[in-house]
Amino acid sequence: MRSKILTAGLVLALTAALGGVASADARPGGRPKLTDPHPCPGQPGFTCSTLTVPLDHTGRVPGTLDLAVATADNADAPKGVLLFLTGGPGQGGVGSITRIAKQRLPEVAKDYRFVMLDQRGTGPSGALKCPGLQEQMGSSDIATPSREAVLECAHILGDTAPLYSTDQTVADFDQLRRALDVPKMVVDGVSYGSFTAARYALAHPANVSKVVLDSVLPHHATASASLYLTGLTAEARVLRAACAVAPACGYDPADDLAWVVRHRGTADGVRIFDLVVTYEFVDPTYRNAEAGDLIGALHEARGGSSAHLDGLLEAYKSGGDDPAGFSSGLHAATLCADQRFPWGSAATPVSLRQPLLSLAARTLPPSATWPYTTEVATQQGFIQSCLPWPAERPGSNPAGKLPDVPVLLLNGDRDLSTPLEWAKEEAAQAPRGRLVIVPGESHSIQNRERGHAGRDAVLSFLQ
Repeated sequence: MRSKILTAGLVLALTAALGGVASADARPGGRPKLTDPHPCPGQPGFTCSTLTVPLDHTGRVPGTLDLAVATADNADAPKGVLLFLTGGPGQGGVGSITRIAKQRLPEVAKDYRFVMLDQRGTGPSGALKCPGLQEQMGSSDIATPSREAVLECAHILGDTAPLYSTDQTVADFDQLRRALDVPKMVVDGVSYGSFTAARYALAHPANVSKVVLDSVLPHHATASASLYLTGLTAEARVLRAACAVAPACGYDPADDLAWVVRHRGTADGVRIFDLVVTYEFVDPTYRNAEAGDLIGALHEARGGSSAHLDGLLEAYKSGGDDPAGFSSGLHAATLCADQRFPWGSAATPVSLRQPLLSLAARTLPPSATWPYTTEVATQQGFIQSCLPWPAERPGSNPAGKLPDVPVLLLNGDRDLSTPLEWAKEEAAQAPRGRLVIVPGESHSIQNRERGHAGRDAVLSFLQ
């Protein structure tokens, strides 16, 4: 991605109204267009093109960005356009349109024209590159980066960092809708994509017909979410449920986890937290011997034998992902602009953040983080990526109800990346929402579900 160099000290002014920014066409005097259409390499049935968008949709900062877009060739699909949004933040989208549309949701693809894009700062041609963060964190939310790696990334992005907030990305989506020349779209988002899908619906309620939120991240950011408190405490529920499946374990895996974390210290506690969340993508039973039997490894470690757990920590270690597949730099820039923290927002001076974080930590009861500790909550990647990030004007943080359109929410009950509790929280904000809980499944139902109950719910919802 090529970005215009900004004047030193320039502060981006974002509007606070429901995640919206004042959008301006990248092409003066006309509707945005998809340019350079050509067959998507290795993805028959899809056309790849380029959408040129303003670098800053408020118009305060000059320049443009080129975003890669993939569209299904059935332009006359009877039910219109379905914009499918990937997660992270940091994942591209164009390279996975065949898997989503043809392999995972082929029945939906018969009626809808699937569209995916590499959101700003992602994808082979546009990924933000921060070598230190990429090496240390990869695609993890939780792995603890060094302060040096965070500051290196902030230096690389400079004054462009606030231009990768969700506000700007949501405005890109509406540029895409206009380029497709459609009045409304179905918007379907997974993980962070559920966050951007909800935020698009809030910013442009007249431009969405239906919304699918899969593996749900609530649209209103809170300090609790940045501390990952819901995810930390949900591990007791999920591991106990997994242990109760016949043949039952006969012991409490949550107690094992709590014991191990407290006996191995904070640094290993964060590594174990990262391991459990990473492991769910391979084995939502948490007990499969071929994947590593995470629950068994924790039990053995409590019994005095740590070799099994140490092997899993090494095998599932985060870091080193190709930025073309997942940009750690984009991940940090977006979260640090969008999230709300124990110290407040991105506007809080860096010098005040650690004292405010320490004050908040002292008020947390043990139950707020158990089976982990307060120290694990404050040392994990959400917090440590943004604690030293330079102060900037924060992205908006809309609260309140989603618009009055049909909303389907999907969540696996074994999901620890975006735990079921978050889906229930967001469902309460959807006046026409329906929550479908998929038993025994973890993260990303439409992309990773082993069965078909969740995808059947999507098909029924979109009929």
